[in-house]
Amino acid sequence: MSIYGVSFDMVGKQPIVLLKTADGNKFLPIWIGHTEAAAILAKLQGSDSPRPMTHDLMSQLLAELEAEISRVTVTDLRENTFYALITLRAADAEIEIDSRPSDALALAVRAEAPIFASEELIEENGIEFEDDEADDAEQVVERFKEFLEDVTPEDFV
Repeated sequence: MSIYGVSFDMVGKQPIVLLKTADGNKFLPIWIGHTEAAAILAKLQGSDSPRPMTHDLMSQLLAELEAEISRVTVTDLRENTFYALITLRAADAEIEIDSRPSDALALAVRAEAPIFASEELIEENGIEFEDDEADDAEQVVERFKEFLEDVTPEDFV
């Protein structure tokens, strides 16, 4: 998956990160916090802060410990809460760390690590645009904004 963009739901003004499948027009919206949205957007837009922010600090710590993020996986949605795993590779071992998806995604963009979501999660909670026009980013964003006008996190339970 890739991060397609960050937007805000029209009802509660809550940030949403929109993940897109690599081989289709399915999208997975994940509600996140404002701080995490800012961290994701800052890196996607190439902005650097004068001092390390939390996700930058974590990335630097991992690098100093000679560990790397090999992948991030959004695994589940339970009781309106998304779950994710950060898979680290260090000293020839893989370590999985439980994480909020927003933090995992903020780290993934810094590490340029691949992003995955479970097939079941995409099947149950993904939004699919079935026509060829979905390849046009502006049209996808417009259709997604229309979708956001009435949707709430409870719609994904």
